[in-house]
Formats: sequence, structure tokens, C-alpha cells
Amino acid sequence: MTGRLKSRLWITACMGLCMLALAVAPRPARPPVPARPVQQGAKGPLAGKIILVDAGHGGTDGGARAKDSGAWEKEINLRVAQDLKACLEESGAAVLMTRESDMQYSENKRQDLTARLDIARQGRADLVISIHMNEYRSRQESGPQVFYRAGQEQSRLLAGCIQTAMIRVLQPRKERTAMGGDYFILSLDIPSVLVECGFISNAEEEKLLLSPNYQLRVAQAVRDGILEYFELAQGEKTMPIN
Repeated sequence: MTGRLKSRLWITACMGLCMLALAVAPRPARPPVPARPVQQGAKGPLAGKIILVDAGHGGTDGGARAKDSGAWEKEINLRVAQDLKACLEESGAAVLMTRESDMQYSENKRQDLTARLDIARQGRADLVISIHMNEYRSRQESGPQVFYRAGQEQSRLLAGCIQTAMIRVLQPRKERTAMGGDYFILSLDIPSVLVECGFISNAEEEKLLLSPNYQLRVAQAVRDGILEYFELAQGEKTMPIN
């Protein structure tokens, strides 16, 4: 066998091995392609509405970490998101979830967020609600805060309603106001908000946010804010928005 022939065979073998490796290599999880969900016979003030609930982070992306318990933000986000799903369904809404377990669509952050937005887009969601926990180097900071995409008026209205409801229901020590921000998860042209439910860097608030009872109250407050938003958007109610 000539040296040139051996070289060609070696190259061919290497190419075959590379193609095999690519075929069996794990690929980023793809989001389901949801049909527009319909709850047959759904009743309640949110009947006919489709809401995407995003439990922020997941998989190798743990998010922030609680100072005392060591709990990861992704874990608390998921519990609150699941409670919110139940609350919204009780009010008649159809709910799309970006995740219901500890997973992510890609370790590339932009690709992961894009996959989550694809679920909202393909499912033709009416709202996007992204659930997160806050942290800060000072352990004194506390209180829930809602963010919306600056310049998007319907998102500002939604954020104001949820912020007001969270203050009313949770009665936090520090009352914050809804704020505009630049978050990729809020980039769709539908009302979208990012809800920072509280600071897991604050010792007192960390304990609350780890409590199943408080997690449910957070979810109920967000649901109440969504109800008020639709009342305002449909002209059924008028109220000042902070």
C-alpha cells in the first residue's frame, strides 16, 4: 500500500469518526412547539387568555444563591412559577410553561432565552411573566420589584398592576416601584414583565421566599395583578398605576 493511499484512508477514517461523534453528541434541548392551548369550557375572569410563565434559570444556570440556606434561585423560581400556573388556571387562563423541571434549553444564555421566547411566540401567548429572585451585596435590600421593557406602555401597565398587588398582598417592609429595564426575555411585542419576588440575599426575606405558604402568596399576588391589568386594559376599571 503506497504512502499516499495510506494517507487517504487515514483521512477518510478520521472524517467518519468525526461525523459519528457529531451524530451522537448531545444537542441543546428544543422547546416544544405548542399549539394555541384551549381549555374547553374554562370559566373565570381569565378564560380565553394564554399566559406564558417562565421559571427563570435552570439546569447548569442556577441564578443567584441564597446567603444562609444555600438554595439556588432556579429552585425557588420553579416553585413560585408552578404555584402561579395553578392560580392562573383556577381563574380560567391557559398556561404555557417554559420549564417544569430543573432543565435548560442551552448552556448558551441567549439561545436558552430565545427558546423560551419561541414557546410564547408559537403558542401565541397574550402575556409573558418571568419569575426571578433578587440579590444584592448589601443584605439590607428587600422587597419585590417588577420590571418591564422601557417604552412599552402595555408592559408598563402590567408591571404597575402586579407591583401594586404584591405590595398589597405581601406588605413588604420596603415598598418598591415598577421600573423599566433592558431584559432579553421582555423583547417580544406583547405585554411582558420580569418579577423579582424578593431578595434571597436578605436573611428575613430569604426565609419567607423558602416558605411554601409565602411562595403561594407571591403567586396569588402576581395573579391578582394580572386580573387588574386586564380590567384596566379592557376599560372595566380605572386606578392610578405607580
